[in-house]
Amino acid sequence: MAVIERIKYNGSPEVFAWKFPNDELGTWTQLIVNESQEAVLFKGGKALDVFASGRHTLDTANIPLLNNIINLPFGGRSPFTAEIWYVNKAHVLDIKWGTNTPIQLRDAKYGVFLPVRVHGQFGIKIEDSKQFLVKLVGTLPVFEKTALVQYFRGLYLTKVKDTVSSYLIDKQVSVLEINAYLDKLSDFMRERITPTLAEYGIRLVSFYVNDISVPEDDSAVKTLKDALAKRAQMDIVGFSYVQERSFDTLEGAATNAHGGSDLMGAGIGVGMGFGIGGPLGQQAGSLAQVMNTSAQVKACPRCKASMPQEKRFCSDCGFDTDAKPRQDAVACSACGEAYRLGAKFCPECGNAYNGCPACRADVKKGAAACPVCGAKMPTPCPNCGDLIEKAGARFCPSCGQTLVKTCAACGCELSGAPKFCPECGASCAPEGGKTT
Repeated sequence: MAVIERIKYNGSPEVFAWKFPNDELGTWTQLIVNESQEAVLFKGGKALDVFASGRHTLDTANIPLLNNIINLPFGGRSPFTAEIWYVNKAHVLDIKWGTNTPIQLRDAKYGVFLPVRVHGQFGIKIEDSKQFLVKLVGTLPVFEKTALVQYFRGLYLTKVKDTVSSYLIDKQVSVLEINAYLDKLSDFMRERITPTLAEYGIRLVSFYVNDISVPEDDSAVKTLKDALAKRAQMDIVGFSYVQERSFDTLEGAATNAHGGSDLMGAGIGVGMGFGIGGPLGQQAGSLAQVMNTSAQVKACPRCKASMPQEKRFCSDCGFDTDAKPRQDAVACSACGEAYRLGAKFCPECGNAYNGCPACRADVKKGAAACPVCGAKMPTPCPNCGDLIEKAGARFCPSCGQTLVKTCAACGCELSGAPKFCPECGASCAPEGGKTT
């Protein structure tokens, strides 16, 4: 039987666990463990001891558990069968991860499904060598970085999809804008993945989401980017989609010699030729206004762009004009954007929330009644400015300021703005100093 004199492993940093190929050991065998390693001795499928960095002599005095296993003397040296595993304890920070195929996510801002690719890297350290070997490595002769990535692919892909979807819905941002939240996404995913890796004796040192992108050649991505480019062009030039379509209609009518009245086509053509600056140009502008009026256009609640009355979705921003606000959401009275109930300001336009006391709908400031349920809106106190919830209150509950006009002479309540008190005849004019 062979006797092993010296055991040492100087392997690649990408190897997390390596098994010494020979399992015939003898007492007094020298086991050398580097600073960034730990060695684990297995006998009969059980982990007997863990050796830290340094030089170790394998004998029954150093490994008491072998005393009960090895009891036959062989000239002072006892041969035995055992396995030595080396575990890499160094920090490995360059483990790349990513989605092999795009994941389909619904864009919370524009409502379209887009293919999304996510890439990043993470770093780990083997914290518990025994737990790592028993639960993850098993009987493999070597365990490398590529095997670790494959083992946990399902874990991080699931967490990535859930986390990115949650941020899109919660923040109401587009997939094209999600890269602004990479730091928060990285921290959130690290917190969710750490407990799972800890079950296998692995400590997650770092986790980064480096990039979230969409394939440029995808048809949905092209359509969305073309629409956004068109919207930006309209914003720069200063006209809406309906106005552009009206211009296209006028131009088509001017170039169509047989579509309807030849005289109208000629007139519009002359008007367009003069830059719509002369009399015929004014007539063409009036015609465009009549066409817009006859189309019964409406304004989009979100972006204020004109759109046909019978259409449901805005062609500029994709807003659903027929969508009912969720029970936990409220529609902004200024821009129409739906946001979380309980927020103090609209995230789209910054308008301050002014809630109806009955239905909690956002009501424009100064409105006497809620346009949704008709409830009377609270009025501010003229002295302290606090809202007075109770209808017909005579005094402010915060500062005690009287809210009704009374005669200074007899104290009777006055309604309207009379010049004289109907009870005592005292002057009610401000210069008379008779009223409060």
